[in-house]
Amino acid sequence: MLSHLSSNVVSAKARAMYGRRLTARNYQEMLNCKNVTEIARYLATNTDYDKVLAGINDREVHRGQLENRLKQKLLADSAALCRYEISISDALAAYLLQRSEVDQILNALLHLNADRTKEYFFSMPATLAVHSRIDLVRLSGADSFDSIIAALAHTPYHMLLESFRPTYDNPIDFTAAENALNTYLYSQLYETIEHLRYKGMKQDLRQIVDLYLDLNNFARILRFKTYFQAGPDYIRSNLLPFGSLNKDQIEKMIQARDAGEVRTLLAKTRVGKKTSKIEYNFADQLAERALYNVCRRGVHFSVYASVVMLSYIFYMQIELMDIINIVEGIRYHLPPEEIKKLLAFSDF
Repeated sequence: MLSHLSSNVVSAKARAMYGRRLTARNYQEMLNCKNVTEIARYLATNTDYDKVLAGINDREVHRGQLENRLKQKLLADSAALCRYEISISDALAAYLLQRSEVDQILNALLHLNADRTKEYFFSMPATLAVHSRIDLVRLSGADSFDSIIAALAHTPYHMLLESFRPTYDNPIDFTAAENALNTYLYSQLYETIEHLRYKGMKQDLRQIVDLYLDLNNFARILRFKTYFQAGPDYIRSNLLPFGSLNKDQIEKMIQARDAGEVRTLLAKTRVGKKTSKIEYNFADQLAERALYNVCRRGVHFSVYASVVMLSYIFYMQIELMDIINIVEGIRYHLPPEEIKKLLAFSDF
């Protein structure tokens, strides 16, 4: 009885939170802002991000500071939902923490590769340090690969990253490191799903994650072929080993002559047919828009609280990414119509 009650509570709570999502009007009004200050002020006074932006100095706000404040809403919403849903709460909270940790490691590696390590401190979310296994203070001051490794001591990331140690002649292979970290992250999520009690719940959750990772791999193949002219071995080694596409389907896309053939091959698969009506401007956007649509349906119609909860969390991750894309577009003085093309949300 308690489990059934908690499921009803978490579904209702997630749907209520979803009801406070950004609207088409919010998106349009953000696109009309002139700078980061205006966006911060708009979000603080017109949206459900008001609490995490309370007290921020919007006259001097930095893009990284705004982004970190906005991420606090996702963490707070997730924590609120996890308190009620006992069947997946601990494991989902662990996934969200791991996702944040992976983001921080990749951020540190990017700053190191760009020789801009001093800037990382200002983009590190201080609130994450309370729960993370990583020594985030040490990571924020890391100025070498060894110091990054030291910050990851006693975590699973230590050994994962050690194999990518740079040499004098070879810098860090960021793409390979990113792939290894994300493989670890999603393997943990799939393991969580596999240990759930109800078959229908597991199936629905797997379908959400499978869809996203199938299209993520599709986007990677296109990107490697189009921008890097990468060979089959390199492409194959940098795909995530998950999803519903079988090995033969993936291999045919890897061996395809060009991007057009990759798209044709995807269209023949069940995933391609399911997403055939989704318009997108670049490969990565297809995964985002497909996940966006699936999560909306999950929040509205799923009978499983865990599916409603994960759908809401994934939806909010996409919304946050859209806000960041708007901020970046405005910083680089892109016209609103050009910024709009970058967004997952397209209903305006």
